[in-house]
Amino acid sequence: MADNVNVGIPKKLYDKIEKKLEGTEFSSVSDYVAFVLTELMVAEGEASGAGMSAQNDKKVKDRLKSLGYMD
Repeated sequence: MADNVNVGIPKKLYDKIEKKLEGTEFSSVSDYVAFVLTELMVAEGEASGAGMSAQNDKKVKDRLKSLGYMD
């Protein structure tokens, strides 16, 4: 993965995310948060030049659907 920086979130939120990720393909809360933020940026048109192809966009949407975040 590229260079990383630390971002703080409330422990209660971290615990909720961690529990929700059980049995998913996400290996960590950090991976999930990066995924969600990337998806948000794509939805807002901010990541179009950041290497997000149509295929990657479909993968992101499929993963969000499988987690119940999209219909």
